[in-house]
Amino acid sequence: MDDIGEAGAGEAGAGRRARGGGGAARRAERTAISVETARYIERNIPNFEILNDEALEIIEANAETVLHEIGVNFVENPHALDLWRAAGADVQGERVRLPRGLARELCKTAPSSFTQHARNPNRNVVIGGRNLVLAPVYGPPFVRDAAGGRRYATIADFQNFVKLGYMSKWLHHSGGTVCEPTDIPVNKRHLDMLLAHMTLSDKPFMGSVTEPSRAQDSVDMAGVLFGKEFVQENTVMTSLININSPLTFDGIMMGALEVYARNNQAAIISPFIVGGAMAPVSVAGTLTQVMAEVLAGIAYSQLIRKGAPVIAGAFVTSIDMNSGAPTFGTPEAAHITYGMGQLVRRMGLPYRSAGAFCGSKLPDAQAAYESANSLNMGLLSGVNFMLHACGWLEGGLVSSYEKFVMDADQLGTLHHLAQGIDMSENGQAMGAIHEVGPGGHYLGCEHTQANFKSAFWRTDLLDYKPFETWDEEGARDTQALASLRVKRLLDTYQKPALDPATEEALNAYVAEKKASMPDAFI
Repeated sequence: MDDIGEAGAGEAGAGRRARGGGGAARRAERTAISVETARYIERNIPNFEILNDEALEIIEANAETVLHEIGVNFVENPHALDLWRAAGADVQGERVRLPRGLARELCKTAPSSFTQHARNPNRNVVIGGRNLVLAPVYGPPFVRDAAGGRRYATIADFQNFVKLGYMSKWLHHSGGTVCEPTDIPVNKRHLDMLLAHMTLSDKPFMGSVTEPSRAQDSVDMAGVLFGKEFVQENTVMTSLININSPLTFDGIMMGALEVYARNNQAAIISPFIVGGAMAPVSVAGTLTQVMAEVLAGIAYSQLIRKGAPVIAGAFVTSIDMNSGAPTFGTPEAAHITYGMGQLVRRMGLPYRSAGAFCGSKLPDAQAAYESANSLNMGLLSGVNFMLHACGWLEGGLVSSYEKFVMDADQLGTLHHLAQGIDMSENGQAMGAIHEVGPGGHYLGCEHTQANFKSAFWRTDLLDYKPFETWDEEGARDTQALASLRVKRLLDTYQKPALDPATEEALNAYVAEKKASMPDAFI
């Protein structure tokens, strides 16, 4: 089954919003090939709830105690300290202690859901409620494929992953730093990454957070793509704002958060927890710390701008006590993810967690087991935005080409699981049961003929052929099949239509910015 759909549906809405289109833009729209993308998931199944009301209330009370008695550090950010002081917090040096209930009260102005606009309006996503938006791997400095092995990532790799994300039917979002292009200076690579997302895909994307000025570049480039006024009135980017657990908010990340909040752009405010190293070894203790950090981070976003869109995040894994390496797909991580889902829903906020996590060095059985555990956990825990949904390898150090398409294929199962059970007259199939009766078969019955095309989810990757056929075709394992799919998707990729004047303006912005500063590699 091919991912390429009919021509014409993938026009860049940005050109219309920013400049009213034009002949060139309309011609590009007519000749563009549209790639089929499934709508974001809308769950028709219940969330799994692991904590009772008493346990939830204990954790919430303990989190308030942490904020009140221990406090959090806002380092290298005098402006933040002034804002907290004005809000009624006790500020001593860089330590901020919050009166009980202050953070929760501030969080109430954050929206329960919001729309992130894509340059193709057909690919807009609604983050929150019972929805689930899937985005690819984020952050690895290395890439791996079967032919080239493990190596440092380049901008060519980055562009390839953006193309694969665009071509992946079950992926709703282009993501952010799908790999870290180490062949471009540190102070300039964000420009090339943003340009790739904006021009090589028409799905929603993420902004840069590695320095406040780079966050501002993200906002400015989005203004070129969508129009400045549109950006101020609508959310067109998400960004990943990590908290330095335990209980520390650094000036760089908070500076980026301030830029996005002021400009009405969304921030995923997410502790980065390795249990036993940056949080207690117990599930309840970790939930308490994560809750305290999320409360403080989201409250601060609302001090910057009431109503700024945010996503409450929880990136949590455990640690191997022998090697010190992070572990994934574990029951403890599941307990924390389920529990945090309940706590975030009680706050009435969107939730980010889970992904295709694994510690394996290769896209092998370990990677599959751990990733499957993590993906299903994310679906059942009520996650609204799932970063790292495909491509993650080696504890997040590697973006894998083969695993990207393996995971992206399996995301289709999440879509179908989330649909729940069809209890319509057609779903009950009583006519088919009457027609076939005892001892018959359903292959030729009317109900089967009417439903066979859509009755079952179908993989675009895995092999279900008879042994003899599989053997004659080379006895290919899943990694070999994935390598072929990567090649086919990249070979058939065609760039989505974009108003030429907009693309020219984006290239000019990048060129001018790069020319304004010397290269820096640290």
